Amino acid sequence: MRQVPRPVGFLGFNSHAAAKDEADVVPIPKVAMWSLVTMRQTNSSSHPTFNEFFIRELKPGSRPIAFSECDDVAVCAADCRLMAFKTAEDSLRFWIKGRKFSIEGLLGKEVCTSAFSNGTLVIFRLAPQDYHRFHFPVSGTVEKFLDIPGCLYTVNPIAVNSKYCNVFTENKRAVAIISTKDFGKVAFVAIGATMVGSITFSKQQGDYVKKGDEFGYFSFGGSTVICVFEKDTIEIDEDLLANSERSLETLVSVGMKLGVSTKKLAETGLPNLESCVLGS
Repeated sequence: MRQVPRPVGFLGFNSHAAAKDEADVVPIPKVAMWSLVTMRQTNSSSHPTFNEFFIRELKPGSRPIAFSECDDVAVCAADCRLMAFKTAEDSLRFWIKGRKFSIEGLLGKEVCTSAFSNGTLVIFRLAPQDYHRFHFPVSGTVEKFLDIPGCLYTVNPIAVNSKYCNVFTENKRAVAIISTKDFGKVAFVAIGATMVGSITFSKQQGDYVKKGDEFGYFSFGGSTVICVFEKDTIEIDEDLLANSERSLETLVSVGMKLGVSTKKLAETGLPNLESCVLGS
């Protein structure tokens, strides 16, 4: 069951700002307690720094992948607070207020196409206490990587909702293009943020991947992944769109259902989910 976080304040614009929200800044003991439940059990001596503890892997099977055998069903890429919009214009109306935001600015001219410019946008915002490895939302082949240098501004909602900030197009980020059978090309953007200058990928160009596979991780801090689907290639789940239109983030976990390929919907109607395996 997906939930909407309670409305609260957020961490300020720099790392010295006072914490107003337990959801954004969690004392180490709480992080440790949460990690013992969801992360791999390992000898503490194997984690000489808190950052190494922070990026530990999940226990096997702790994040079931929705309809794992159905590649026409996309899944959530991270444990996070999610916003989803059918178009970039919708994202500007309901959430992103930066005056200079555009899909081309986010992806870079080298990889941005008209299909991406008019496409569907999904924002996965990771808070510091979240599991900080990110996963593939779709199955396909990693076609290209592009590194875009930039700043390390905070990605919390105060910054995203400010007309004076353009965090998604000014922050350091890495763009990967995934070529798929059911969704066309999908742009996967890992964005650095305050205290997160390190983005590490575990896959290489040319690798074939399955949805739910690990793609990489952020080092300590808050950060964001944005996925851009080409125009009219995905039908995002209605609850996610409805919450986003109310400017409400939805709490999701890796592997939860995100949406369905419109190509499959057009060809066969709703996918035959009875023939798919829920989880792996």
